[in-house]
Amino acid sequence: MIKMNFLGIHMDCLSYEEMFPFFDRWLKDKSAPSHCLSVINVHICVSTLLNKKLRDMYNTSDIIGIDSMPFVRWARAFYRKETDRFYAPDLLLQVSARAKEKKYTYFLYGGFPGAPEKIKQYLDQRFEGITIAGMYSPPFRQITPEEDDEICRKINSVHPDFIWVGLGSPKQDVWIHEHLQKIRGSIFIPSGATFDFFSGRIRQAPLFIRNIGFEWLFRLTQDPIRLWLRYTGYNLVFILAFFLQLIHVITFDSEGFLMFLGRRIRLGNVVYD
Repeated sequence: MIKMNFLGIHMDCLSYEEMFPFFDRWLKDKSAPSHCLSVINVHICVSTLLNKKLRDMYNTSDIIGIDSMPFVRWARAFYRKETDRFYAPDLLLQVSARAKEKKYTYFLYGGFPGAPEKIKQYLDQRFEGITIAGMYSPPFRQITPEEDDEICRKINSVHPDFIWVGLGSPKQDVWIHEHLQKIRGSIFIPSGATFDFFSGRIRQAPLFIRNIGFEWLFRLTQDPIRLWLRYTGYNLVFILAFFLQLIHVITFDSEGFLMFLGRRIRLGNVVYD
């Protein structure tokens, strides 16, 4: 796969059609360790800028998808690659469109109480013959090791092909990477706001707004108090940092360390030494 580097995250320039052969190969052995996708946007890039551990986590995903229209356009323009946006709601629809033919099964993990049930109802109505093998909406607190073991037993007992995880970023990605060895033979996909959109809790941006790359602005108008920092401050930090990367003031060495004019630096509470 062709890779492109945005602030140390090595994203895959991949189309949906190229994605499914990976899925078919991974799902052949249901006793093997699970696989996972990451979906990378500006918020994640900036979050990992000061946290090498988080950046390393994303870079070890089996597919590092592009979840940002500006990133997609960059891949198409400069890498000459027909790349799709790995936008979690579209991923769920793309996979569901083939679920009957491929006999895919799902487990829905996350969302507010009742959200998985509403998503199941939505998918049942839209995709004939789809199989939701299980659902769980975790409590809004740290679950105990005993509870986590029980959840893993529950998921493993139904052997789902896909586990859609809606806990918010980066919490959902951390949860996925912590459970890749505990749950066998599945594909984890971080689903973020998908649980809110398809359960009817939050209005999704119209298609034309998503296509021109301004979904962030639409969502900001829906929830400005919670999202203003993410969609204003983070965007400005990203623009500055990516400009510095382009002119080689900021680079990343072979181990993924942030370099400033050839020197490892201390940022926030993270020490690069």
